[in-house]
Amino acid sequence: MINTRPSNYLIAVLGLSAALLLPNASLAKQNEQQSTLNANQVRQGIQTHLEQNLYQLPPRVQGHYGIRLYRMTGDEKYANAALVDLYAVTESQSFYACQLDKPGFIDTEAREAIAILGKGPRAKARKKALQPFPEFLFYTDVLLRFSSRIDEFGLQGPCHDKLIKALKSTDLKTGLTDKAMIEAWAAQLINYAYWAKQLEVGDYIADYKQAFNDVYPASRDSKLNKKQFRNKIYGMTHFIFAASEYYQQPVDAKEFAWILDYFAANIERILADATDDIIAEVGISFHLAGLSQHPVVTQTQRHIINAYDETLHTIPSPKGNPDLALGEHRNVLAMMLLNWPTTLHQGPYFHKLKRTQKYLPKQVNVKP
Repeated sequence: MINTRPSNYLIAVLGLSAALLLPNASLAKQNEQQSTLNANQVRQGIQTHLEQNLYQLPPRVQGHYGIRLYRMTGDEKYANAALVDLYAVTESQSFYACQLDKPGFIDTEAREAIAILGKGPRAKARKKALQPFPEFLFYTDVLLRFSSRIDEFGLQGPCHDKLIKALKSTDLKTGLTDKAMIEAWAAQLINYAYWAKQLEVGDYIADYKQAFNDVYPASRDSKLNKKQFRNKIYGMTHFIFAASEYYQQPVDAKEFAWILDYFAANIERILADATDDIIAEVGISFHLAGLSQHPVVTQTQRHIINAYDETLHTIPSPKGNPDLALGEHRNVLAMMLLNWPTTLHQGPYFHKLKRTQKYLPKQVNVKP
């Protein structure tokens, strides 16, 4: 998701204990009811619920949804929701990139980026990992994030040349390949590596792949706790997602056989230990590789269908929270897994669409 500032969202705890107190017969009945739903019913239920409430969601969430639905369908009706994202990232890039030469600015904003990560266990681990690289998050989760998104739309944002110069002068390899960093947020790091290559400011993909596999060899799997196993799987899905430019194009199944084969061999543990978000991403990885008929896709789809709450019209968080702003990511992934298109669509290229070409932010230009 796109944030105007890097952040770590804490998921509120709802009444999980009440669900655990349900009689076994009731749970069995609930599972039986869920199993009678098919993939299209679940996908449609989620989509209708999200789109009926989309205007109530934060701009970054509206944008996240609109971009993905456009890339899945090519339907221009989603372009305006995606345009919300362009406005958000353009304003953010303007603030950060245009002040790069201001004395003390990078140091101040780097500290702020770390400070707002939060105070939970994951945030503490990330803050500790960042201690040797205090400016890393600023260059990656701020500068790279905003500029790469604008670039995906076929545009360039404000102070583009200044931003590119700053990124080229920064060596991200040390931070990207650090063991503690990989164990703290593997998926985000591979995003950064691909974004750097996309903007032609550095090619770190091979270095990161080597470092990732050094940190997470198969021989270590039995020693990984649930959180570290999830981090590993989440990281592996994002190798594929980033290579697809986030659902804009298929990927080569042979190139990513090392990931797909691993998922197939470990699907039982994935289904048992991973979150619904990650399980959906595992299935989508096979879709992106042109392997929609693979048994793993069917297994992940079955899991996601059973995770759907027909009463709430959503897949709630692991602790039962049905909040759409927090759960849009999980639910749009479920929609994609359950209804993968035959063709993916690039962009949206707002400057080429009649619905949006008159409404571009004044600070963006079409890429040369």
